[in-house]
Amino acid sequence: MSAPTITQTEYNSLQRAYDAFNKSLFGGTLPQVLITLQRHAHSIGYFSPRRFAGRTGEVYTHELALNPDHFMNCTDKEILDTLVHEMCHVWQETHGETPRRGYHNTRWAAKMEEVGLMPSSTGEPGGRRTGQRMSNYVISGGAFENVCDRLLASGLTINWQDACGGAKDRKRKAASKTKFTCPDCGQNAWAKETASLLCGYCAVNKGAKRLVLMTPNA
Repeated sequence: MSAPTITQTEYNSLQRAYDAFNKSLFGGTLPQVLITLQRHAHSIGYFSPRRFAGRTGEVYTHELALNPDHFMNCTDKEILDTLVHEMCHVWQETHGETPRRGYHNTRWAAKMEEVGLMPSSTGEPGGRRTGQRMSNYVISGGAFENVCDRLLASGLTINWQDACGGAKDRKRKAASKTKFTCPDCGQNAWAKETASLLCGYCAVNKGAKRLVLMTPNA
């Protein structure tokens, strides 16, 4: 028998973790979903209900995605707590009363605490429990930590991450843009350092007879 492929190994680890958390934290009530690795701006992970449709029948499944751009500076436990964070969205979708898109409400927050993750807008103690963009931290000695520690001790690992680090790529792209400021009205614009920009605002709104050259910031 041939050895498992890279794809099989990595996705098997995620599926194994999903099944273990589903059984221990959610009583086995969550449906199977399509777990994917997706680069999604400003998101460590996300849940998208009924995102995939079957090609041979009228069936649908949810997507649970993790962003490998963020794996570089995370431990396996931190990656798995993101998985469970999204599983709480699966739970809420499964049991009804889902909030508006992207919002984390009190019902979701209560489930997070029940499974051993403390919702926090900052990812630290003292953050808001609900909101549009939410993080969390692990409750010491809670249900998630106990199950996760057993999984990791049994040999489960997350083996692959983005090679360049998404944050580094974004920083490099941002550095390639230069900020230009109009000396008359203070309007800002961003472009390549060699660009020559003119401020249309001053011409249109201030009655300037000429366009004012915007110069790059020092």
